[in-house]
Amino acid sequence: ERYTSQTWCVCVQVFNDPIHGHIELHPLLLSFIDTPQFQRLRQIKQLGGVYLVFPGASHNRFEHSIGVGYLAGCLVQALNERQPELLITKQDVLCVQIAGLCHDLGHGPFSHMFDGMFIPKVRPGEKWKHEIASVQMFDHMVKVNGLEEVMVRHGLTLPDDLNFIKEQITGPLNNSSWPYKGRPMEKSFLYEIVANKRNGIDVDKWDYFARDCYHLGIQNNFDYRRFLKFARVCEVKGKKHICTRDKEVGNLYDLFYTRNCLHRRAYQHKVGNIIETMITEAFVKADPHIQIQGSSGRIFTISSAIDDMEAYTKLTDHIFEQILYSSAPELSEARAILHNIVCRRLYKCVGQTTTETHKLLDWAKEVACSKPSGTDANLIAEDFVVSVIHMDYGMKEKNPINSVYFYCKKDPTIAIKIRKNQVSKLLPECFAEQLIRVYCKKMDDKSLEAAKKYFVQWCMDRNFTKPQARLLSPTKQARGDSGKEPKHHQ
Repeated sequence: ERYTSQTWCVCVQVFNDPIHGHIELHPLLLSFIDTPQFQRLRQIKQLGGVYLVFPGASHNRFEHSIGVGYLAGCLVQALNERQPELLITKQDVLCVQIAGLCHDLGHGPFSHMFDGMFIPKVRPGEKWKHEIASVQMFDHMVKVNGLEEVMVRHGLTLPDDLNFIKEQITGPLNNSSWPYKGRPMEKSFLYEIVANKRNGIDVDKWDYFARDCYHLGIQNNFDYRRFLKFARVCEVKGKKHICTRDKEVGNLYDLFYTRNCLHRRAYQHKVGNIIETMITEAFVKADPHIQIQGSSGRIFTISSAIDDMEAYTKLTDHIFEQILYSSAPELSEARAILHNIVCRRLYKCVGQTTTETHKLLDWAKEVACSKPSGTDANLIAEDFVVSVIHMDYGMKEKNPINSVYFYCKKDPTIAIKIRKNQVSKLLPECFAEQLIRVYCKKMDDKSLEAAKKYFVQWCMDRNFTKPQARLLSPTKQARGDSGKEPKHHQ
């Protein structure tokens, strides 16, 4: 049944969202929201440790997920109204909305810190991402809450629609000409709404740009409402893709520039970065001693909970307070690290440099071996933390706009590409760079001054860009070492 406004005559639930205003959600989506697996997202900070730098960034994965589900519906409905020949059905709309709603179910404590920093430390070599856990948690949610029956009652077809929802979250599993089972190639554009693997322009970004900027106090230069007005589907080599007007190319460069600004100013903030490093250290030390009950009464640790969705459902940001307020002697080291975070006794950033992309080696050891002449303090590898940060426009060294299709007003059925030199000479020449930050765990002035000299010597030895004086962090007393509170956290 093709989707029309008449096929949507149901009693919707209205949410008052600070970003999107009053939004309406179909009753089927409420069946997913009102489960322990989805409600868990209320306890996971959207920006992880960034909240400990930006006081406004207290929002959680819960409200972001609702926003993505809503925007997914907005985009698919806009396409249907503009092009009824696409034969978008009510089932298509519901599946796209459910995928948007459930795309982040697999996030662990402190969001990207968990799969980006903690899991690689405790389970090296394991290719685990939160998208994998999102699908596993989705399957678990459907099973334990009896949602298959609810989905069928609302007109969905199983298992095809279940497969379609999960494929939108994980993306293609192989490189065949058509790697999906949930929908045929004629509906290929539906896979570009929630998680667009082709160019990264999707409703997930639309929501987190708007929501994160709102809570961080940073200007958002991208207006998704304008994109909705110009979005349409064109066919290219047998597949249908979401396109936008040629005149919107400048706004799309603004979209990726906004993403880059968010990473530079917030997501990769030097203080937020080291706070998450310290939380990771604490979790690694606490891991063997934390017990989480999973299915069949089995006991799991923080790191093994990802193997059992019943245990993983119980793993949220609360693990921070569980360790911090514990009295168990085996948690004393982890507890001390978290106490230092609370008291703002953080490892100090001694400097930052940019470099060509290198393989991550044992750089902390290299820094320790770069002792400059005339330095009294002896520092070892364990005194340093080297953080390697990749900045890009979302597709590593590639220009994402080269993967975007546009159409002209004269013939909106023909998809075209627009090259950078057709837009402006002021756009970036390079779309990726690598930053290296070095932190020192010792907090006394003598060690910090020595660490800066080690860092400069190391940059010279490796032929890295010699850091400017402003990038060498001034020595400041740790909060706990003076009797005074600093005026601000940054």
